[in-house]
Amino acid sequence: MKVKVVTRILEANERIAAENRRLFDEARVYVINLMSAPGAGKTSLLEKTIKELNGKIKTAVIEGDIAGTSDAERIGSLGVPVIQINTGGACHLDANMINEVLESLPLKEPDLLFVENVGNLVCPAEFNIGEDMKVMLLSITEGDDKPLKYPLMFQESSALILNNIDLLPYTNASTEKIRKDAMSLNPSLKIFEVSCKTGKGIAEWADWLTERVKS
Repeated sequence: MKVKVVTRILEANERIAAENRRLFDEARVYVINLMSAPGAGKTSLLEKTIKELNGKIKTAVIEGDIAGTSDAERIGSLGVPVIQINTGGACHLDANMINEVLESLPLKEPDLLFVENVGNLVCPAEFNIGEDMKVMLLSITEGDDKPLKYPLMFQESSALILNNIDLLPYTNASTEKIRKDAMSLNPSLKIFEVSCKTGKGIAEWADWLTERVKS
């Protein structure tokens, strides 16, 4: 019975995701589903990325959190459209949650819409929201064992961003191991090493995004 219920939930989600996809295509907006564990630095990455893209790509953001509005306030201070979704306990955003806020977003204005998903290394990867691609952010402080512990996140993502590489000397993590394990799960995965504190790697990530959005 549980399998049947889960299957129905995922099938319903796929139908709504397809409608979201239609709306995104109609508005000609590129959509990224940004996923990570709590505290890995998604909002910091968005702040740096939005600043780097300023004047090149118009952006908007949907913020997903269990509660609170602090991340949306940080993004809003940059002068880009932002909508907050509080799930009230759900560990991920789904297609219906996204669909319900689209009318409140000037969807035809931005070239690129970031969806900052709820911090979680499991559930977000299972739910399609109609995005063009999923991107995973992994803080180097989380350790180098995450690809093999949480394979679906790496398999479903088009890009992996290794954040906080400025802290690498203070950890036992190996970027080589992360790369090897991640690529074993997803050979086409594009990997960036960045530091949201120093700005290292942000320009390369932003340039890659620009190419994807304008292609």
